[in-house]
Amino acid sequence: MKLSRGWSVFLLVVALWNWVIWPRFAVAIWNDDRAWDGSAPTSFLYVHAVLIVVTLGLGTAVGWLGVKGLRKR
Repeated sequence: MKLSRGWSVFLLVVALWNWVIWPRFAVAIWNDDRAWDGSAPTSFLYVHAVLIVVTLGLGTAVGWLGVKGLRKR
């Protein structure tokens, strides 16, 4: 598969966006009252933790494709 320079840059921007936004969201979830039941994590925290980890993984993969697309040129 060949990616144009424009698409490669777009993928890098999307990856950067994921890595800027989702860690901030993780902090907000961690500090949310619904995330903790006393000192124990709730399902609210677990669900959002899985969502964040999967999204950061996809963001990393998308960024890797963008870098790979730029290097092939």
